[in-house]
Amino acid sequence: MNYFPLFADLRGEPVLVVGGGTVAERKIAPLLEAGATVHVVARKLNAQVRAWADEGRLNWVANEFSDSMVHDVLLVIAATDDETLNRRVSRAAKAAKRLVNVVDRQELCTFITPAVIDRSPLQIAVSSNGTSPVLSRRVRQAVEKCVPFSFGTMAQLAAEARDDVKTALPDLARRRLFWEQLFDGVFADYCAQGRLNDARRELKQRLAADTPPQGSVCLVGAGPGDAGLLTLHALHAIQAADVVLYDALVSDEVMRLVRKDAEKICVGKRAQGHQVRQEETNRLLLEHARRGRRVVRLKGGDPFVFGRGGEELQVLADAGIPFRIVPGITAALGATAYAGIPLTHRDYAQSVQFITGHCRADGSDVAWQNFAQNNQTLAVYMGTIRAAEIAAQLIRHGRAADTPVAIISNGTRRNQSVISGRLDRLADLAARAEAPALMVIGQTAALHGQLDWFGKRD
Repeated sequence: MNYFPLFADLRGEPVLVVGGGTVAERKIAPLLEAGATVHVVARKLNAQVRAWADEGRLNWVANEFSDSMVHDVLLVIAATDDETLNRRVSRAAKAAKRLVNVVDRQELCTFITPAVIDRSPLQIAVSSNGTSPVLSRRVRQAVEKCVPFSFGTMAQLAAEARDDVKTALPDLARRRLFWEQLFDGVFADYCAQGRLNDARRELKQRLAADTPPQGSVCLVGAGPGDAGLLTLHALHAIQAADVVLYDALVSDEVMRLVRKDAEKICVGKRAQGHQVRQEETNRLLLEHARRGRRVVRLKGGDPFVFGRGGEELQVLADAGIPFRIVPGITAALGATAYAGIPLTHRDYAQSVQFITGHCRADGSDVAWQNFAQNNQTLAVYMGTIRAAEIAAQLIRHGRAADTPVAIISNGTRRNQSVISGRLDRLADLAARAEAPALMVIGQTAALHGQLDWFGKRD
């Protein structure tokens, strides 16, 4: 280990920065955030550094550097494009036993600044010992995805209660167990939702009564298949869950990201395949939440777009189970984007409709006249089984028989395929399509041939 990792309290401490350009600006900004008293030496300042000086946030002390300036400061940073000056600053600082950093010159430094993930008061630093700052930033970006923003809130509330917890639980082992259970429980959900008063109350109740942790449910949209389309909130939720109830439409790629020791229960619903009754899914959600577990209900696409998410949350609300919602990218957005089919286009479609193909056989429960308008794109979920009825109803109500259509199977996944054709051949096309599939009807469907960019072409 070439460098000793250290977090310094710079509040009110003097720091000297030699340089006033863009590089210096990047160094000054975190110093100001940390509360340091920044003294700048530079012949001229860029717009941002000058603005800080005009606002009184830093001191522009001189145009030229002199060696004596390092004596009254804690840290020294050289951020100029003058190699001779940078070396002079480094020599003066080292002679005065001051820590010095020279930008992009590791051999002139006695300290380096790491890439930082800031979830104040929680901070994570990543360093390559100055050998590769770009690689450090890449690692920081990877770690950033795994650290929810709410961790900072959790750390803040934990700091507030630290003395109370120490008094109530003097035994270190019990205290550690308390914090682990608290951070894994509904307290974390309240912090993620910004419900700080509820989080504080939960902490106090758990501390006073030593009650078992309260369970909760997180309704998560897994997107159409490509795990890269998961939101950060979704990734954090599935990696923190004790139990995951997932649909058949959730891709294996996404499921591999679920916490390894979580219990995984398939409650999949797929046409003409194994199905778990909705009542049984509701029962499982209640059962596991009441056992104090962190439950994720993982649904393909977005849980509020033909996903019965609202129905399941009503059951939880009636039972008094805490819940939160993490939306996902619905199939109509993800699959069409990966197929190169814009849902709207100034020349072809000024509106888009999301409809479900799960209608009665006679189609009487759908106002087809509203869907048969020109200059409109239809995205039909779960419609391949009813393709013949859907096409007949649209043509009957005025949609042209030669309207372009596309059927996207396994949208956004490696085995995605797209079948294109005309509305009057929709049933034949649907018979060839692999499930799960999304049907797109409208003039923009014809753009697939021009804009296709992902996976196999027709």
